[in-house]
Amino acid sequence: MPLEVPESVLSAPILSQFSLEDKLCFVTGGAQGFGLEIVRAFAEAGADVCFTYLTTADDKATKTAQAIEQQTGRRILPICADVRKRADIAAAIEQAVQAFKHNGTTRHLDVVVANAGVCRQISSLDYDEETFDKDYAVNVYGVMWTAQAAGRIFQKQGHGNLIITVSVSSVLVNTPQPQTSYNSSKAAAAHMGKNLAVEWVDFARVNCVSPGYVATNMTMSQPEEIRSQWTAQVPARRMADPRELKGLYVFLASDASSYMTGANVIIDGAFSVP
Repeated sequence: MPLEVPESVLSAPILSQFSLEDKLCFVTGGAQGFGLEIVRAFAEAGADVCFTYLTTADDKATKTAQAIEQQTGRRILPICADVRKRADIAAAIEQAVQAFKHNGTTRHLDVVVANAGVCRQISSLDYDEETFDKDYAVNVYGVMWTAQAAGRIFQKQGHGNLIITVSVSSVLVNTPQPQTSYNSSKAAAAHMGKNLAVEWVDFARVNCVSPGYVATNMTMSQPEEIRSQWTAQVPARRMADPRELKGLYVFLASDASSYMTGANVIIDGAFSVP
């Protein structure tokens, strides 16, 4: 039965349904930005977490993992992996599953977050094959290869939960910056999530998260003039703190959202509403 939920889950007190106790989670792009907050949130909710990184230095990723372990008492494993390479991300997920064995028994992989993403601001008249492909390589192919590797495990074990970080750019056109490849790649990833939700309904849930402007290195590195235009367009008149996304990801990863699949949840301070 698609999306069948055990009675023990349905009858559990509501707060316990949000727990990720003893779950194994895997997050791509988890060394910085709100990817790091997703890792921290999952660990705070009781999960062991593996995260991938690529541009972060090895020692920094290791120290980040150790700090979260000390804060939460959960196991955190950083793995350097390139989501653009199908074999690379598949090997990273398998490495995580093997690393978290318990008494020789392989753990189930409960939650995978395809979070790694990139953004470039280029005029649509100036793209060439290489520059246009760069966003798609991470934002579309990277999501697909992460999903495929996770999906094969989910299908084999009979359950799983995939969360895809897209963007409010999946449903609107940001201004004033030109970013056609980013916006269209995020729209593709969001629609990919809907397709996977239907295709995998017998063994996994698939949902997307579409943040608006979040105060990360990516956004805060932009000129003040641009940032002020962005916040002026947001009814909340500010960007989100990355920590404000933690609750949504924990909800989607938990049993509290057991009937939720195929959704693209927008969290943007009403930016997309007017």
